Amino acid sequence: MKNRSTALLYGWITILALLIVASLFFAVLLRFTSISESTIRLFTTLTGLLILLIGALVAGVKAKEKGWIIGVVISLGFSLFIYLYQYLGYQQHFTVEQLLYHGGFLLASILGAVIGVNIGDKQQT
Repeated sequence: MKNRSTALLYGWITILALLIVASLFFAVLLRFTSISESTIRLFTTLTGLLILLIGALVAGVKAKEKGWIIGVVISLGFSLFIYLYQYLGYQQHFTVEQLLYHGGFLLASILGAVIGVNIGDKQQT
């Protein structure tokens, strides 16, 4: 149990760090170029999927077992954080479009954690 908790913590810290870096990158890109928000919408979505995949991969490598559960918990924690931020800050619930995005985030994090578990097993043998 402690191993999984540590793995989740590593995954969430990785996701948070990568989100901060990506946010700074996109903020600088928006500020100093003529690119608009609507232009980079697809890139931000793909970046979010990749960040969740990487964070779940880190958690899966650290957990060494039950990757799909680790992926689900990573994704649900991320979605809960986003929901609370949006609800408490803007008094808005998720829209149907956002639910679809978070479904994609769930699949990406499950995939990342399963790959991480399998990569972790290969390194030890």
